[in-house]
Amino acid sequence: MPSPASPLRMVIQRALALSAVVLLGVTACTAAPPVLPSTTPAPTQAPTPTLFTFGTGTDPLGFDPALVSDTESYRVTRQVMEGLLTVNAVTGDPAPSLATEWTEGDGGLKYTFTLRPDVLFHDGTAFDAAAVCANFERWYTMPVSTRGDGSSSMFKQVFRAFSDDSENSLYDGCTVGSALQVTLGLKTRLTGFLPALTLPAFAISSPTALKANTANVLDQTFASNKVSRYGLHPVGTGPFTFAEASAGSVTMNANKDYWGEKGQITTLKFKTFEQPATRLAALEEGSIDGYDPVTPDNLDKLIKSGKQVLQRDPFSVMYVGINQKIPVLQDVKVREAIAAAIDKSLLASNFFIGGTATTAQFIPPKLSGFNNAVEGIAYDPQKAKTLLAASSYNGEELPFYYPTNAARTYLPTPEKVYAQIAVELTKAGFNIKPVPIPWNEGYLTAVTRDGNHALSLMGWNGSYADPDNFVGPLFGSPGAELGMDDPQLTSKITRARSMPNGPDRVAAYESISKQIATTVPAIPIVFPISAIALSDRVQSYPLSPVLNEVFNQVKLVTPTTD
Repeated sequence: MPSPASPLRMVIQRALALSAVVLLGVTACTAAPPVLPSTTPAPTQAPTPTLFTFGTGTDPLGFDPALVSDTESYRVTRQVMEGLLTVNAVTGDPAPSLATEWTEGDGGLKYTFTLRPDVLFHDGTAFDAAAVCANFERWYTMPVSTRGDGSSSMFKQVFRAFSDDSENSLYDGCTVGSALQVTLGLKTRLTGFLPALTLPAFAISSPTALKANTANVLDQTFASNKVSRYGLHPVGTGPFTFAEASAGSVTMNANKDYWGEKGQITTLKFKTFEQPATRLAALEEGSIDGYDPVTPDNLDKLIKSGKQVLQRDPFSVMYVGINQKIPVLQDVKVREAIAAAIDKSLLASNFFIGGTATTAQFIPPKLSGFNNAVEGIAYDPQKAKTLLAASSYNGEELPFYYPTNAARTYLPTPEKVYAQIAVELTKAGFNIKPVPIPWNEGYLTAVTRDGNHALSLMGWNGSYADPDNFVGPLFGSPGAELGMDDPQLTSKITRARSMPNGPDRVAAYESISKQIATTVPAIPIVFPISAIALSDRVQSYPLSPVLNEVFNQVKLVTPTTD
């Protein structure tokens, strides 16, 4: 894969082993020992106080991973909380975390987990099987007043429904076998179940903290998002404990009782810089130790200054959402005209890091289900005009939502991408109304709930290695973002996710990719390459395509003494 040109002193590391994260292997039990934090007891001497400050592009939306799904919220909760499973950094397979081993039973309807002993939550309470079940039951029974329609909830995306629609839910309970043994039940086989458990949304919270901080009562606000008191102060078992958060800053401290490798960092701070230039300036002046994401317009400056730039292998998709609740967008010719009007190659070359590939489908090429035969709708301005003339479109104003003051790993420069697409759609004959919304003032809510958004700029970061992770959340059930109701597509996705790995499942997802390309419920644009920048203080960083980057694994250069 090509990368940007490299002048003298450039340092670009590609983390080659991480490309294997897109392998599919779902196993019935643990395989060869994975790469995991060491459980060697910590040295008896107190660690040297070490502050590490990392720059980000936007504020988190909250810290209860069951209710938020944005990258920056997860960046925080990954440090504080852990799930039963994590991602093996070498193979991409599910690997032990709070569960040390597991077995599959009853034809894939039962999974029994052996839990890690002697683990404490940050509030001093014990992690055990009862805590696991308390979390799963909370997710399953979460009231509508807390979750809304649940469309953005990872629980719904994996299990399809909550307890108030139990007939359609795939979740079939959690059973305590002993203090360190728990069994999760499914109503139907779910091939991607174990990979799905690596999602940050399934991190285990302290039940005591959930209750004390009324986790299901959203009576607080953070970054214009309704949250609970628990959502302002999460309590898990991870290598860092949550200290405080305010607009522009989140602080965590090393967990002195952590069961695994504690690392070198004693205080971890995430600091928000909405503008790329300010992130770059902060790194150059030494007030931060790294930042994410790198934008194309500051990449050259980083290279010339000799900073480390690490590129993640692409495992996300940037797309234009189309809301079929808007009557004229129910006309497939209108949706085809939108697709034909967009020059994906120009967008990829001008607004993304070099090597970013255009795409006609949502499933990445390294996952089964990517269909080589799907070409999609090619850029053809004249065809766009012809399709539009033959459609039911009659000049209706189309509100086009896009985020501002934000840089996402899948969308580093949203304002520029919007401007280019809007110009192309206008030339084709569309009446586009710009609707800019600052990311931290409710953009995600505005485009994922009922509203007048006709078009929207969005993206999806892959979180685990299964094709369902890319098509299930968007197209597997009706939702307000796309306003689509396609029972046939929903049925095909539901069937495919329960099929065992093999040629039939591959064919099923290839068929799904073809149908999405044909019906155009959304327009995939590119599989973006994202990158981070680091100071010379950093010796190594746990780069991950699925963003499973936990900072106790950051290695710092040891200062030399004269």
